Amino acid sequence: MAPGKFQRAISDEQERQAAIAGTAALAVSGTQASEKPAPGAAKPRSRAARVRDKLKAKAKPPEIRGPSPNSATNLIIADVALRGGAAIARRAMEQAVLGKAYTPRKAKAILDGRSFGESIAHGLLARVALNSVPGAIAVVGGLAIKTLYDRSRARKARASGERQLAEMAEDGTES
Repeated sequence: MAPGKFQRAISDEQERQAAIAGTAALAVSGTQASEKPAPGAAKPRSRAARVRDKLKAKAKPPEIRGPSPNSATNLIIADVALRGGAAIARRAMEQAVLGKAYTPRKAKAILDGRSFGESIAHGLLARVALNSVPGAIAVVGGLAIKTLYDRSRARKARASGERQLAEMAEDGTES
């Protein structure tokens, strides 16, 4: 829409709104109750008002959020910050889990001693679990089965160790 047409549409709309407001005021006061409001008065917004709002929205640049005026740069900064934060949180969590069973020095050595293949496998499992619900079910199910297997083996090892200690205790009392 050309600027001249836009200005005319705005002034026509303002005149129409003024006429409607005047008619409504007269109807309320009762002086000319027989006059009906102008056609289209029931519509809350006219076409000119919608066009005006669209042009105002287009003319105003969006507010830039982030340290850079370039959106692509802001996206890169956010990506690096999120990945760095996730890596720091992951290392802290791994050290906390290992810290319960090992000294902090030993836990750090264990984490540093992981192979490249183990790191890739863990990353792939995490990606499969995050990308789909069936993948998450498969990964969580596999980890649950592995945990149960490890626990069942631990009970057997503990029972075997207790038996050996009991035998050693018996042998020690016989001699």
